[in-house]
Amino acid sequence: MIEQTPVAEFDPNHDPAKLAEIGAHVGRRLDADPRVRRFALADAQVYVYEGFLSIDECKGLIDLIDATAIPSTLYEGGPVSFRTSDSCHPDRTNPLVSLVEARMSDVLGIDNSHAETMQGQRYFAGQEFKPHHDFFHLDQEYWKVERLGGGQRTWTAMIFLDEPESGGNTEFPDLGFGMRPRAGKMLMWNNINLDGTPNHKTLHTGTPVTAGAKHIITKWYRQNNWLEINAPKT
Repeated sequence: MIEQTPVAEFDPNHDPAKLAEIGAHVGRRLDADPRVRRFALADAQVYVYEGFLSIDECKGLIDLIDATAIPSTLYEGGPVSFRTSDSCHPDRTNPLVSLVEARMSDVLGIDNSHAETMQGQRYFAGQEFKPHHDFFHLDQEYWKVERLGGGQRTWTAMIFLDEPESGGNTEFPDLGFGMRPRAGKMLMWNNINLDGTPNHKTLHTGTPVTAGAKHIITKWYRQNNWLEINAPKT
């Protein structure tokens, strides 16, 4: 008797058809935007928008991060040494935060209600974020919570706010691709394959800053309406 492999139960909060549709939609929008450049990578959708923010806008966001950043945390089970930056979630009703979030979402063509609140991150010399994926692994305990809190992550948009003297690159080792921080630059990538499955080749790392400091902001987008589920109840 041939033993059959059990079929994984379908989870509507990780719907390959919806995830594929989002990836295709955003890809078409970015490909059509003359301000955006796509990298020639066979295994992932990765784009850059140079000069997305002005220097003054970058400085304003750096001030917000420096005023509220605390040591970064990970999902339960991750070692503290895995991510040694400081981070914060700026108030999305702040006029600058609200403006930047809206502009980021407009570039990608995703309704901002599908985006988690912007996260600000600060790295001093010696601090790093070791290789990780932004998509959620369905076999991890945290998925039981995240599946009901907006579902699977789709795209990541990250903006560099300044330039450390050395170190602090964002590297994708499985893609053979990396990027040096430059103030105002927005890097965008799809964490999902075109068929709607998680793209394991989007493994990436924030390499250690070796001199100076690095500030960035990151927005993660979800399959479902994140804001509707997570907004404070009045």
